[in-house]
Formats: sequence, C-alpha cells, structure tokens
Amino acid sequence: MAFKRYADAVWQGDLQAGKGSMSTPQSGLFEAQNYSFKTRFGDEKGTNPEELLAAAHAGCFSMALSAVLGKEGFTPDRIQTRAEVEMEPGMDPGPTVTGVHLIVEASVPGISVEQFQQIAEGAKAGCVISRALSVPVSLSATLKA
Repeated sequence: MAFKRYADAVWQGDLQAGKGSMSTPQSGLFEAQNYSFKTRFGDEKGTNPEELLAAAHAGCFSMALSAVLGKEGFTPDRIQTRAEVEMEPGMDPGPTVTGVHLIVEASVPGISVEQFQQIAEGAKAGCVISRALSVPVSLSATLKA
C-alpha cells in the first residue's frame, strides 16, 4: 500500500529579499526552519532545498546499502554517507541540479573490496531517492484572492 510523506514551505516577498520557512509536520524534526536566497546561494545560516535533498539522499543510500549488504549475508558495523548535490546557478530556465555524488565509507566485516563496490553500485541504483530524481513531477496550483 502506498503512503505519503510531506513537508511544508512558506515564502514571502521577492526572490532576492524575500524569506521563507520549511517545516516537517509529520516527524516534527523541524518547524519553520529559515531559508532564503542567501542561505541558498550565499553563506547566510539556514537551510536550503538542495541541502535537504542531500540529507535525504545520504540517509536513503545508507539504508539501501545496509539492506543489500544484508541480503548478501553481510552486516555492516558502520556506514557513513555524504551526498554532494551539485547545482549550476546560471542555466536556462534557472538554477539546475546537475548531479549528486555519493561518498560512502563503511566498515563491513568479511567483505572484499570488489564485493563491496558491486553491492554499493546496486544500492545506488535501488535507493528510493536515486530513483526519485528521474520521476515525473505533478502539480496542483490554486490562486487565492
């Protein structure tokens, strides 16, 4: 059975001077976390959509790798993943995520380097967020007076 996860975002003002907030009401992890043009393209403290995408991808991949290792008979002691989201700001029609690089370090007793590489590639291909980056996006838009 399908299920949904969601997050909320509010934006007020124009792109350069405006400010927004993002919340995760289902988990309660954060509420009204600030984001702005400067947190996204500058060095102001706060989050941004690309950072949250990176966090989601790193977490998803780590779990996927653990699952595939388990299916192959290995139990990892530790998996640490960094997801680096690359964005080109000057593209048409606007800033574009052009790639994600996953950097993983793992401690897995009894596995060879070759086995680990093969399993990691399989986990990358099977990771929910990896697959989501190429799915269609639908939209429902309502204009309020």
